Amino acid sequence: MNKGHLSEYFVGVGVKILSAVDAEPKSSNQHEIGTTVDMRAFLGTQKTRFGVRYIWLSDEQETISDDGWATHYDSREGKPRAAEYRFYYPPNAITKIMSVGDTLFLAKRPDESILFIVVPSESTIQNQLLWLFGIDEQPQIKFKVQNFEEEQDDAKLDFVSRFILDEIGIEYEDPNANTLDSIIDRFGLIFPKTAEFSDLARLTLPEVDARADADAALLAWLNHEEAMFRRLEKRVVAERITAGFVQDGDIDVDGFISFSLGVQNRRKSRMGHSFENHLKAVFTAHEIRYDSQVVTEKGKKPDFVFPGSSQYFDDRFQAELLTMLAAKSTCKDRWPQILPEAERIERKHLITLEPGISRSQTDTMRASNVQLIIPQGLHSSYANDQRSWLWNVENFLTVVSERQSLI
Repeated sequence: MNKGHLSEYFVGVGVKILSAVDAEPKSSNQHEIGTTVDMRAFLGTQKTRFGVRYIWLSDEQETISDDGWATHYDSREGKPRAAEYRFYYPPNAITKIMSVGDTLFLAKRPDESILFIVVPSESTIQNQLLWLFGIDEQPQIKFKVQNFEEEQDDAKLDFVSRFILDEIGIEYEDPNANTLDSIIDRFGLIFPKTAEFSDLARLTLPEVDARADADAALLAWLNHEEAMFRRLEKRVVAERITAGFVQDGDIDVDGFISFSLGVQNRRKSRMGHSFENHLKAVFTAHEIRYDSQVVTEKGKKPDFVFPGSSQYFDDRFQAELLTMLAAKSTCKDRWPQILPEAERIERKHLITLEPGISRSQTDTMRASNVQLIIPQGLHSSYANDQRSWLWNVENFLTVVSERQSLI
């Protein structure tokens, strides 16, 4: 097991498209899924009953999960014919809603438990899980397997991986987190303003140069700040839990739930602000003129307008030299919100950190005259035909710089 790598969280995974025999009670009264020879490397060859967390994930719905069990066994044990291994699952909330054509990720964890993850085929979350597990082929009826005990499959995790792990209920532990203590000691148990944290992340990575490689710099800064934040958050949360949730002598359930929701909401909102802060640093490094949060028509506020608000509201300024950029750490189904922003600018630009957005979503973006920008390090999570259309940060900077030179 390598700290900070997939093997710290998973022993192996198999992914397949669910067939009628796998998913439909009418076709499979036994509730069984056949496994492959490669999967026995991590599932074993002895009859084993596993503790299982069943999870349903989709791009539009909240996560649904159910804890239970399943048995992996040889259905031909004691018979002269070749072994035939199956994974038996009892009915539960997840298996009742899964259907033919959905994608199954069957992953074993180091604690001998199993994650039984079902997602809609060709969805963004499917692409993200494929990318997380290092599977570069689309799922088929037969299991595609990765064994993370083999070094070539044991990928190092980064801050984008953490968000996918969050989706399946796994808390990422940064193996180098304690090296950040000397940096965050100054904050005690108080969360600083996001801008202050972002500045500190860049200051403590002096070797990162946005002029040399804007895409790599943006991801390095974000990754470092996220590691700093999670380390500080762990201190703050541990202190609060140690203090307990008791009110008037009774367990304060509402207080605990409120605190938990606050932790989740802080993570989400902070990442959006952090993303904008580091984008500003990239623009400044490249001497790009911009204004942020400009109020345009109908009170809409694009994240960035280039070269600025005065040019945008000057009818004499050529609209072709104006650029708008929306920044969303994750898109999901919220990206159409940018379409009415900055009405003078027909072509919208959208930058996100979300890996593996589905082909149907990116096709709709293209049809809506939205150019999607993804930092170069995340392009591998997209299909080849999507990559040919995607921009990276450097592409965007080149276009804006060229327009700026004509002013």
